[in-house]
Amino acid sequence: MTRIVRFADDTGTVHTGVSDETGTIRAFEGAPRIADLLRLPAAELRTLVEATAASTRPGLPVRDVLLLPPLDGLMELWAAGVTYERSRDARVAESTEQSVYERIYDAERPELFFKSQPWRVVTDDEPIAVRDDSDLDVPEPELGLVLNRHGETVGYVIVDDVSSRSIEGENALYLPQAKIYAGSAAVSSGIAPFWEIEDVTALKIALVVRREGAIAYEATTTTASFHRPPQGLVDHLWHSQPFPDGAVLSTGTGIVPGLDFTVRGGDVVEITIDGVGKLSNPVLGDQAELDWLVDAIDHPLTRRAHRTGRSGGR
Repeated sequence: MTRIVRFADDTGTVHTGVSDETGTIRAFEGAPRIADLLRLPAAELRTLVEATAASTRPGLPVRDVLLLPPLDGLMELWAAGVTYERSRDARVAESTEQSVYERIYDAERPELFFKSQPWRVVTDDEPIAVRDDSDLDVPEPELGLVLNRHGETVGYVIVDDVSSRSIEGENALYLPQAKIYAGSAAVSSGIAPFWEIEDVTALKIALVVRREGAIAYEATTTTASFHRPPQGLVDHLWHSQPFPDGAVLSTGTGIVPGLDFTVRGGDVVEITIDGVGKLSNPVLGDQAELDWLVDAIDHPLTRRAHRTGRSGGR
């Protein structure tokens, strides 16, 4: 098992590399960014990753570095909505504009929306947040496609598309406020290469929300319930706009709690996707507590003080 990772050493210098099942990271030569890797065609990226993984050069223990979100450069995080039947039903139930979500489910054109710039994304063990002007909020566990500049899927990550259901439900035009704010986007730190995932249409996705040590909510779904083929989402996203450094496209959720459940500050959200990994994030009740993300742009080790558990790790 290999993962493409982005990490900071003890000097705060950012590198990219390949980690393996022993917990060893081997850095790519030439200090490329994830964005640079995504400028390569899929076949060239695979050759580079496999050669780096097989290198005899000394590696670094993952415990000695700080794993970072695997987005940089001009990459963008986008997301899709209403791609599972459960998601359609939930959006209809919560919304005052029900026909909008009923129509989009079977429409040729999917719902796609911008989610985050790289610097706003958090990763494993870093906090997500709920808006302080919302009273119904949920994590949305999703499979993320890592796409190179050519629109090829070169890997997979876990994405938590944290959302305010009350704001979106009030009016569909409030979607950006419901979806885009500090602490609304978490991405797992390791990119699972495409050649290690045999069947993307049969991956189990599990969500657990822990509250005061007990399970407050749990559910599972599978990408077999996906209503739209992932490549169709990519084709629509790439139509009429370039992504010179690639992008991550979150493919929508099939797990939506009932209207009687909301995530809140103090909870811990855990998402697992078979073959891809696990993403765990504590929840803050005030998104202003993530203002440190601004400092982390130039000083990545700032993140270490905000990790709840491991300072590295996958």
